[in-house]
Amino acid sequence: MTDLPSILDLLDLKQLDDNRYQSQALFEADWDMFGGQVAAQALYAAGLTVADGRPPHSLHAYFVRRGDTSRPTVFQVERDRDGFSFSARRVVASQDGEVIFTLAASFTKPGGRGGSMPDQDAEPAPVLPAPDTLRPWAHPKYPSFEFRVPDEELERRLPVRFWIRCTTVLPDDPLVHAAVIAFTSDISSALVPFENERTVTGPSLDHAVWFHRPARMDGWTWQELTPHVVAGGRGWYTVTVRTADGTLVSSVTQEQLLARRR
Repeated sequence: MTDLPSILDLLDLKQLDDNRYQSQALFEADWDMFGGQVAAQALYAAGLTVADGRPPHSLHAYFVRRGDTSRPTVFQVERDRDGFSFSARRVVASQDGEVIFTLAASFTKPGGRGGSMPDQDAEPAPVLPAPDTLRPWAHPKYPSFEFRVPDEELERRLPVRFWIRCTTVLPDDPLVHAAVIAFTSDISSALVPFENERTVTGPSLDHAVWFHRPARMDGWTWQELTPHVVAGGRGWYTVTVRTADGTLVSSVTQEQLLARRR
């Protein structure tokens, strides 16, 4: 397998026309396209059609077909609305004419219509373990990131509590950092504890991310995944993303398929 592209390589999209973009970083891999990759690219494509100063505040997406990392992905952006404070976009991602992913995203000016508004949480920020006190964990799919995990998480196939930091130097562009959050939001699964000799975690089905506050993703952020229900062959869980001081910067929900082991 060739060297994997960095996160910035993946976000380097070629503009085909005013509303269409195409991925350029193609590579052979032993796995299907990682869901976070197409989510990050679709959000970034949508953001390229939005006026400066309007970062995303939410995205909602469906994973329709498995993607192939060796084939280009075309992102068709629909400009649903540009209002006084909000911009709405829809994106259809396709490979060889087949839809693999759909996304709806909304962008807004910081502060919204009300200007200076309260910024507070319902609960106090938790005390988090320092990254340098935890063990490193590595995954071959994610060369642009490093991880630190508590000892008990090393016993899992995928951790559900961990620090993550982008090792690629990122520009001072809120859209890039939001796209990196979208990439990392699918990097693990809270359903791994439900796996057994007959059942394994399968593909992601649908996904939502809310961007509460800006965060630099080349600094440490803490992800904590919490399962809520497993039923009908599907599991649903939530994720909180916090900065080093415990500030909540993003929330994620995801539904994922549970499959029978082959």
